[in-house]
Amino acid sequence: MELHNLLEALNAGQTIPGSSPLHAVMHRVSQDALRITSELNGRYQEPERVRELLGQLTGKSVDDSVTVFPPFYSDFGKNITFGKRIFINSGCKFQDQGGVVIGDDCLIGHNTVLATLNHDLDPSRRADMHPAPIVLGRNVWIGSNVTVLPGVTIGDDAVVAAASVVTKDVPAGTIVVGSPARVVRSVHD
Repeated sequence: MELHNLLEALNAGQTIPGSSPLHAVMHRVSQDALRITSELNGRYQEPERVRELLGQLTGKSVDDSVTVFPPFYSDFGKNITFGKRIFINSGCKFQDQGGVVIGDDCLIGHNTVLATLNHDLDPSRRADMHPAPIVLGRNVWIGSNVTVLPGVTIGDDAVVAAASVVTKDVPAGTIVVGSPARVVRSVHD
């Protein structure tokens, strides 16, 4: 099994059994992600070097307009897609196995957690993982200390208030707050 086999399974939403060859690939790739993020977070890095390391982490080029303030954590890295003119503040953690897509012009606050995996509820299958992507549309603003759970899409121009836990899709142009996050108004009210 190779990375492309794992990404195909993850992006199809297939369960990854705990002791499967795909799970072994996931752990192998995670070691690379831990090495790269350790270098990223271990000392001061110039912005260009941060983008270079993010490119190594994701396996994709990162636009010059992307700004990430370390520390930044990912335990996989190969299923993150960055748009343009993104700002990610310090302390963010992306569990991206299920896929994380960050649209153009997004702002992501301190200590945001994007989690794309759930473990099986059945205790005998607890090591099995169920991936689901997180997609941030264009111009989304995520406040500090937000957690976004697997399978959530946040629509264009939406705002997620600080400390919210987002458990379901957020409509475009709305403001959500709380745990679980709920729509409180439009950004245009």
